[in-house]
Amino acid sequence: MRRLMITQWCHERIRQLMPAPRRCLDATAGTGRDTLFLCKLAGKDRDIIAMDIQEEALEQTGERLLKEGCREGVRLIHDGHEHMDKYAGPGTLDLVMFNLGYLPGGDHNKATKPETTCEALTKSLTLLREGGLLSVLIYSGGDSGFEEKDAVLAWAAGLESAKYLAISEAFCNKPNHPPMPLFVLKLENNDIPGRYL
Repeated sequence: MRRLMITQWCHERIRQLMPAPRRCLDATAGTGRDTLFLCKLAGKDRDIIAMDIQEEALEQTGERLLKEGCREGVRLIHDGHEHMDKYAGPGTLDLVMFNLGYLPGGDHNKATKPETTCEALTKSLTLLREGGLLSVLIYSGGDSGFEEKDAVLAWAAGLESAKYLAISEAFCNKPNHPPMPLFVLKLENNDIPGRYL
């Protein structure tokens, strides 16, 4: 039986919930795996923004996209995700992705922080169109601690249920505090939250 990584699980969930996005934002580009996923999901008519606070991450992302022939239609932005509203307008995005924590293989001290992450999450909801999707992969324990996880889950719990559907998933039999996926759907005016359940 093949080993399924939690990032792959998130990608499958996104395919189910948002099968054909065009305008997407990767708020934590990292090594570019999520950006590449978004490129393939969005297709040739894509408009993708990939942000990271570390130049090293954007270099890795750019190299990955070039290698896969997916560099076209992607803007690489060297900035913190809390400034995402400088690069996209309200209601213009189909999908926003976050993969919290630190750059794989990088400096563990350069990790996402609760304050800027929650600010960015709030801005992402403004940038999403109605029917758009926010995906967040939350890491905790070890180097990451639990402060950011607690802050993000509290943020999600405070969302107005008539406007947003927030679902977190827990992996019950994985040791060492496995990552937790969180998905937030921005409901359309005529949506009934219960229809997704």
